Amino acid sequence: MPRAAIIQPDQSYTFADYFKLNFAPQDILAYFNASLRRRSLSLPRYAGNLDRLTDLKTRIEESLPRLSLTSEMARREFLIAPVLMDVLHYTQATLNVEYPVVVNNQLKGSLDYLLQNGQMFLVVEAKNEDLERGFVQLAIELIALDQWIESEQIILQGAISTGNIWQFGQFDRQTREVTQDLNLYRVPADLEDLLRILVNILES
Repeated sequence: MPRAAIIQPDQSYTFADYFKLNFAPQDILAYFNASLRRRSLSLPRYAGNLDRLTDLKTRIEESLPRLSLTSEMARREFLIAPVLMDVLHYTQATLNVEYPVVVNNQLKGSLDYLLQNGQMFLVVEAKNEDLERGFVQLAIELIALDQWIESEQIILQGAISTGNIWQFGQFDRQTREVTQDLNLYRVPADLEDLLRILVNILES
């Protein structure tokens, strides 16, 4: 008996819908002719001066004990946004919030954060602090970006974030392989490392 289709071709799906699917990530990606690989990524770091790092870390450390991270709005406004604003300062990149993308009925929705500076970098906010399901949504959005943008960028990069934990991912547009980084970056403990990776990706 044939296995039931994971994605129904006659149904409409938004990016957020993939977060809710209970199927194995590799099975969901296979529908889009993409594969999943999990390994530690050796991501290059920016070597320059981060003149706002101390201030950012202090502000986050002061707010965390009083911050309820059960709220998506709290994670977005007090943890994710401050990090991205500093990335803009260092890179002169532009930031699109809730950026709409419509490729087809199975690939559409709003990207939480899309940073552009020659290179593109996508950040997805993890709902309910669920990194695994959030990564599936990130992977689908990178696959959609591949068809949406006109760019010679071979590797599309992104991250899933709960605010205090970040995980990177990549999509190779030629091999159609999604790589999930096994490393996790904690905020504020790994804030400098995280910032140096983000700045390096988007540095002009």
